[in-house]
Amino acid sequence: MVHRSMRVPVALAAGLTVAFAPVAGVALADPVSVADTTVDRSLNLQGVQNGRDAGGYRTTDGRWIRTGLVYRTGQLNNATLADLAELSRRDIRFVDDLRTVYERTLGPDRIPPGATAQVDDVIGQAPPQTLITTLTGGNDLYRAFITAPGANEAFTSVLRDIIDTKDGAVLYHCTAGKDRTGWTSAVLLTILGVDRDTVTQDYLLSNQYRNANPNDPLNGVSTAWLDAAFDQANQTYGSFDNYVRDGLQLSADDVAALKAKMLA
Repeated sequence: MVHRSMRVPVALAAGLTVAFAPVAGVALADPVSVADTTVDRSLNLQGVQNGRDAGGYRTTDGRWIRTGLVYRTGQLNNATLADLAELSRRDIRFVDDLRTVYERTLGPDRIPPGATAQVDDVIGQAPPQTLITTLTGGNDLYRAFITAPGANEAFTSVLRDIIDTKDGAVLYHCTAGKDRTGWTSAVLLTILGVDRDTVTQDYLLSNQYRNANPNDPLNGVSTAWLDAAFDQANQTYGSFDNYVRDGLQLSADDVAALKAKMLA
């Protein structure tokens, strides 16, 4: 039997020290204006960062993404009993964990009652230089969301859980709830027909919810990173639609089912 080393690279370990610290409360930076919605997305969790509803946006054809079906957060290892009760009240059925084995080992999730944990490791099979950037963001990390072995399967698993969950909601998260989680939301919203500017504004809300700015790679996100992922999808597959079909392996029927569930 081969035993894999559990030693974490120095840069990753430093990031984990911050990321796994308890949440003292949500301190908001300057608000980010998001088009076509007045929905309050915050889950108001005390021990979980960046928790919000993924819905509430208008699509380019004038429909709305339903709320109460999909949630995004940071890791759940510091979830309080009140947090777990709130997530249970929101009828969470699946918790899709996008983290690597190192992150899951250092901070095991606390799963709300009634939910099933799913492991969807996005970049666990990526080269070490990519793993080091797990918590610090960057263009290379975001391009790896498209190219890393296993990444497509991880994102697809989340989307299929959303499609297949008939009763209840799906929650997906990584460690900070901003990078792997941010790309998952960008993919979901784009498939559902939300315009790119609104997708970007939703992505940038992580800076508000984490009291960060784009020059703080540990806590914040940057438009350039999201652009890099979209660009890589175009480079690798020719278009975003091709990425969905050939990379994520979602058929036209899958996309139709996702829209039927999520759009009002």
